[in-house]
Amino acid sequence: MEVNGVAIETDENGYLVNLEDWSEDVAVKIAEGEDISMEDTHWDIVKFLRNYYEEYQIAPAVKVLTKAIAKEKGMDKKEASEFLYGMFPKGPALQACKIAGLPKPTGCV
Repeated sequence: MEVNGVAIETDENGYLVNLEDWSEDVAVKIAEGEDISMEDTHWDIVKFLRNYYEEYQIAPAVKVLTKAIAKEKGMDKKEASEFLYGMFPKGPALQACKIAGLPKPTGCV
């Protein structure tokens, strides 16, 4: 993948090989490939994921992500899950982590 004239290496699933290559421009390019137009709510999820990864050195499973969003948005878990799948239809953990430049979450197929 090329972003701003720089080659960015990804694995066969489109995840960054070098996490240091991530930038907001890279995120937008990955999102375009996922048919996602980044809006403020998408960026909020990306920031949450990057902060979580920085703290725990692991990408959160979808249950962790759903629980955190439910708490933040004052939703129950079902509403939070629907909210996340509305933004990331191929799977909130998989797509959002890819866009956030993080490794594929453990437990995701």
